Amino acid sequence: TSGFADPRDGGGRWLDIVPNSGEQGEPLNVVILATSDAAVLVEQQNDGGLINYFQSIGFANECLGQHEGSHQQANLGDGNGALNESAVIRYDYGDPVLGTCKESIQGGNHFRYWIQNGDKANTGAVFMATSYENPATDNHSVIKNGYNLGRDWLVGNATKQSSVIPTLNVTNQTSFSGQTTMNGYVYQTSVQYTSGLLANSSNQVNHRDDVAVDGLPAVDGLVALMEVRILQKPAGASTSGCV
Repeated sequence: TSGFADPRDGGGRWLDIVPNSGEQGEPLNVVILATSDAAVLVEQQNDGGLINYFQSIGFANECLGQHEGSHQQANLGDGNGALNESAVIRYDYGDPVLGTCKESIQGGNHFRYWIQNGDKANTGAVFMATSYENPATDNHSVIKNGYNLGRDWLVGNATKQSSVIPTLNVTNQTSFSGQTTMNGYVYQTSVQYTSGLLANSSNQVNHRDDVAVDGLPAVDGLVALMEVRILQKPAGASTSGCV
């Protein structure tokens, strides 16, 4: 598949690894493809980079830079083995500075991400484990159907959908496209749902008994592949940063 390497080809998997869980994990259910504009794939705020893009879709770094909860690892099959997430990114409730503090307390959508950049598969694709979690009082467990819902709410934000994506109706033919903006950068995100990567299963899925709905597996087996383009830059922007 263009835009990423399948982790399974290099000994990895489409679930991350939750520590002390007996190899249980959470689904890598969103990928920002390496065919996106190169600037978007750089982990920085400047130049329309990844952090700026995340803010454009309503997500920001953790509250005041403090990490809540345990780290998780993922093996993207790129030769790096299992690594901790690059960061945890939380829904910011409209405030990129302090909104993630609210998410940490009240719960909400969030994701961990890893970049596929090892010497065996140096694609630059961004793999994301997305889920919607309960408030802190419930130990940040995942809500019913929270892996699939978290993915779809993120996709809805990224493509500026006017209504909530009907999660139980999405298939491997589903696609969305839309624009977001932050700090003068305008992004176009095109999303294609794909099957055959992530298992349609509850096997080895963290919180699976809490998450599964009406006898359905905790994970519906669909991965949202996102290609991001920068349509517009702020006046005075250059390769050295925003002016």
